Amino acid sequence: MIPWLPREPEFPALERALVEPDGLLAAGGDLSPQRLIAAYRRGIFPWYTAGEPILWWSPDPRMVLAPDELKISASLAKTLRNAKYEVRLDSAFDDVVRACAGKPREGQAGTWITGEMQAAYRELHRLGYAHSVETWIDDRIAGGLYGVAIGRAFYGESMFSDVRDASKIDGNQTPRLARRPPDSPLRLYRAAR
Repeated sequence: MIPWLPREPEFPALERALVEPDGLLAAGGDLSPQRLIAAYRRGIFPWYTAGEPILWWSPDPRMVLAPDELKISASLAKTLRNAKYEVRLDSAFDDVVRACAGKPREGQAGTWITGEMQAAYRELHRLGYAHSVETWIDDRIAGGLYGVAIGRAFYGESMFSDVRDASKIDGNQTPRLARRPPDSPLRLYRAAR
């Protein structure tokens, strides 16, 4: 049995997350910036479909990409060397979120990126927490990803690609941004408190 969240942006101990379904921790609450930031600080994220209550997850183990340990395949290295692309940050946040929500996914009938979720992440973006990384080819967005930056961690939420390897280019660039100085005007990665 999972707990129903109170009005305050509080969460149960991560140890209470279910094994099956993997990492389901709690239900209810809202998608306010305060609750989302409190969740991400503890490694918790919302994931639900329209018509369901908000479900909060913290699976164990989580995938973690350490910038210094990132290995690039030979084929991606060739694409990075030879493709004519530009990687931009936060230049089309809304477009990336909409494209992620609208992209058909194999085995999925719809999207978990509901209108309510899109509005919540737009607000986090306005507050400087949510960011997008976009690959542009011929002045057209070809792929992108968005997520939330808390401290020196970036929590990727979703990605899309309209052109082969575009999302791999985004994914390759995102962990490298952790090396940016804490006072970077891009603010994608901020120094830990």
